[in-house]
Amino acid sequence: MDKQVDKKHYEFSKYSYPDRWVSYFYQLKKVLESDPKSILEIGVGDKVFGSFIKNNTNIHYQSLDVASDLNPDIVGSVSSIPCEKESFDTVCAFEVLEHLPFDKLTLSLDEMLRVSRGKVVISIPHFGPPIKFSLKIPFLPEVKLSFKIPFYKKHEFNGEHYWEVGKRGYSLNKVISEIEKRGKIVEHFVPFENQYHHFFVLEKK
Repeated sequence: MDKQVDKKHYEFSKYSYPDRWVSYFYQLKKVLESDPKSILEIGVGDKVFGSFIKNNTNIHYQSLDVASDLNPDIVGSVSSIPCEKESFDTVCAFEVLEHLPFDKLTLSLDEMLRVSRGKVVISIPHFGPPIKFSLKIPFLPEVKLSFKIPFYKKHEFNGEHYWEVGKRGYSLNKVISEIEKRGKIVEHFVPFENQYHHFFVLEKK
């Protein structure tokens, strides 16, 4: 697979926005909850996740990306990871799998689970107009409620995303069914603060 975007795509003014920083929090939270001694990140993006791991933990971190100009530790594709079986405790891919055709999803999950000894953590775009309610009363916990309005828009390939959860033909139930063909879903959720990213934590069956 060839890279889809130029390195400049990840410049701060173009790529970073408040919702994305919410996702960074959950990326780190869910990966660190697995208590890994080693991590493989698929798709380096703007390197925020990897920089935190390398500079603030003693975890052995490696990255894999098809774009050699992003200087990953390993140049390669998620659908054919050039690593031995169970090479890492935790393998993660955030906003990556939608960059491959949907029929490559199970193959990519197979590869991630193959090189993982423990958990696989992924996030995928989840399309859908959200409605959110938040109520905070002094001295009481904040109450949050959110849900998506069903709106089955047809997906148009934009040079990057081949598909997104919630669009026509890619319902959440269908995506969950595909994922469960390969791994056990331990947890999945959409962060209240970023309704566009759907997180899944998997382990081997």
